[in-house]
Amino acid sequence: MTESGRPGASTRPRWLLPAVIGGSGALVATAVVGGIVLANQGGSAEPVPVTASTIRLPSPTPSIEPVAREASTPFAKALPTSVLQYALATSQEASGWLEAGALEAYVETFTDGGAGEVIVQSGQFATADEARAHFQALMAELPMAEIAQAATAIEDAEKPAPAPTAGRDQLPQTGPVQVGGKRAGTYAAADLGDGTAAVVWFNGTAAFRVVAPLADALDVYRAFPL
Repeated sequence: MTESGRPGASTRPRWLLPAVIGGSGALVATAVVGGIVLANQGGSAEPVPVTASTIRLPSPTPSIEPVAREASTPFAKALPTSVLQYALATSQEASGWLEAGALEAYVETFTDGGAGEVIVQSGQFATADEARAHFQALMAELPMAEIAQAATAIEDAEKPAPAPTAGRDQLPQTGPVQVGGKRAGTYAAADLGDGTAAVVWFNGTAAFRVVAPLADALDVYRAFPL
C-alpha cells in the first residue's frame, strides 16, 4: 500500500495469493566531496578537480530481540519482525480492517527499545481492486488534500508511472510502487502534525499503513520489504 532516478518511487515484490515475500531494506548515504586544488605552474593557477566518492552506510538494526508473531499464514510470515532499528513488540488482528473486507489483517507495534515506536497496519485482500479501494480510504484520512486527486489516478498499472509530487523527503508526497519495472500500487505520505508521519500504500492485493516518528517514517516505508 523504482524507476531509476525517481525519488520516492518504491520497488516492492509482486503479491499473489498465497503471498510469500522476502527482502530487506537498506539505507544508502551518499557523500560527495568536491573542491579545487590550486597549483602554481609557471606562475599560473590551474584547477584540479577532486574525485567524488560514494559512502555506503549500514542499515540500522534493532538493539532488542523481536517477539514471535503468532500468526502463521503465508502473508503473516512474509511480514517483517524488524525494520531498521525497530523490532516487533506486539501483534494482533486488526478488526477494523477485517470488517472493511480484508481476508486477514494485523496491527503491530515496533519499538527501538526506547521512546521510538512504529505502528504498522497491514492487510491481505482478495483482489487488487479491493486493496486499492482500502488504500484510497486510508489516503483520504491523511492531511494531504492537495495531492489526493493525483494519488488516486492509478487505474492502469501498465502506463508509465509518474514522478512523485514532492522531493524525496518532503511531505506530503505520493508516488508509484513498482514490481519488476511495472506499477503495482501507489504510496502516499503526510506529516500528522504531532511529531509523527503516516505512510499508506498498496501493492497488488496487500495494503499497509505505517505511523512512525517524523524523521523515520519515509525510511521505514522504504525499508519495509512488502
